[in-house]
Amino acid sequence: MSATRKAALLLASATLLTVSATAPALADDKPGDGQPKPPSSMSTVGGARLGEPGTQVRLKPGAPVLPKELSGRSWMVSDAETGEVYAAHNAHWRLPPASTLKMLFADTVLPKFPKSQKHKVALSDLAGIGAGSSMVGIKENETYTVHDLWLGVFLRSGNDAVHVLSAMNDGVKQTVEDMQKHAEDLQALDTHVVSPDGYDEKGQVSSAYDLTLFARSGLQKKDFREYCSTATAEFPGETKKITKGKDKGRTKRESFGIQNTNRLLTGLDGVEAYKGIAGVKNGSTTNAGNTFTGVAERNGKVLLVTVMNPSSGEPHAVYKETARLLDWGFKAAGKVEPVGQLVAPKGATGSGKGAPGGGAKGNAAAKMAHASDGGSNGMGVALAVTGGVVLVLGAGAFVLRRRMPLPGQSGRGSSRD
Repeated sequence: MSATRKAALLLASATLLTVSATAPALADDKPGDGQPKPPSSMSTVGGARLGEPGTQVRLKPGAPVLPKELSGRSWMVSDAETGEVYAAHNAHWRLPPASTLKMLFADTVLPKFPKSQKHKVALSDLAGIGAGSSMVGIKENETYTVHDLWLGVFLRSGNDAVHVLSAMNDGVKQTVEDMQKHAEDLQALDTHVVSPDGYDEKGQVSSAYDLTLFARSGLQKKDFREYCSTATAEFPGETKKITKGKDKGRTKRESFGIQNTNRLLTGLDGVEAYKGIAGVKNGSTTNAGNTFTGVAERNGKVLLVTVMNPSSGEPHAVYKETARLLDWGFKAAGKVEPVGQLVAPKGATGSGKGAPGGGAKGNAAAKMAHASDGGSNGMGVALAVTGGVVLVLGAGAFVLRRRMPLPGQSGRGSSRD
């Protein structure tokens, strides 16, 4: 067979793959299977293809095909630095998010309080926590640092820690309002916040696209990166009186170990720790099923994958399907045409190659992130990932280094301070 004919056949095969992959392809799209069906029309934020139901992918010649073992109602694979969406399935389907919504909570509230600040917990701080919530074990009348509380949020997904931090932020109602505004600033328009912890509440929804935006924004914050990549830590226990010995009558406060519930980070319960994993957040509720957003780095490429509510019945399917999509994404880098883009925060403007406002080509290639390692309102500023591009949001203009920094010892971090 001639080289010319071989090339033509490869091109034809790739074209067929592209066409077939854009059609509804997974379990929740099959008629009569009892699974909910995605809306026929969804948001087109990030690109028209992302608003279409079913799987969206554009394979170039030589690109690997998507994994067969995918059952998530919604999922998305994207480049954390360029913002290019490699592939997606019902990316804008508005679904219950479970504790993955804590990424938005952290991105909103984390910059407001220094990690060394201390807070004595009142009984009212723990009011309104939903029945059956995941808890880290916070006790009233005990004092915790902000650092302790964030370890409780990220490692144990503690709704008690979320409520204490919300109380510090003028209450749950104010925190929900802050989160909603931040989501809108990030153009995460599928998201409606009702509770700060992701607990099942009527009308509380997000999407794989929005959860990815939250992760990408949060990962620009040093403390966010630290907490979401920490595998184990010590957490303050309850203060108790000593009843025996020379110290009888005095008090002591011991700590207890906590471990991250992100199994791709810790490698627990038959799930193998994923090479290069650096966070981000898992969740599980009755309405949401299992949800997860993960970030991993390999050979200088940083990918984000979000999976929502897999239905295969496979043990720990949300982690295993995430790992399959990460594997595919690393192999597919440079071999797919993007089907969409992670958008810049609302109001961001700029100039230069790849910057928002730089023309259609520039918008399509925009390499955006939302970043702040400080500040008082949790909104942060828009920063370009493209080297040298200056973006303006509100009153500030900032430049971000091209590479997104991730923890050097991903998946093996610990915290004892």
